[in-house]
Amino acid sequence: MATARPDTTFWILTALANGPQHGYGILRSVFEASGGAASLKTATLYATLDRLTASGAVEESGEQIVDGRARRYFRLTSQGVAQLESETAELEQRVAAARRALGTAAGGGARPRPAHPRNALA
Repeated sequence: MATARPDTTFWILTALANGPQHGYGILRSVFEASGGAASLKTATLYATLDRLTASGAVEESGEQIVDGRARRYFRLTSQGVAQLESETAELEQRVAAARRALGTAAGGGARPRPAHPRNALA
């Protein structure tokens, strides 16, 4: 993902819901939680973390020196938890709407699509 998109924010907030993590840990958590579907670039991660920190959803929670390199740790704030809960509810609503439209909400298969009216007359 080259730009900060809503799903980037969602995955980072989800990774931090498990507790404070440093950048590489967040990248690894996002990749694992998404089953490999979301793979963030380092620049995208830190740009999004900066934005989330500025908005109050995430805060730095310390630094640790490992092998001579500083690791900054980040954690969710209560605002970040509320944002993740809101995004989760919105995703659940979208899924429910799609399932209803497909006729799969009750476990049934997808309804056959009606023929386009122009094709039906041909």
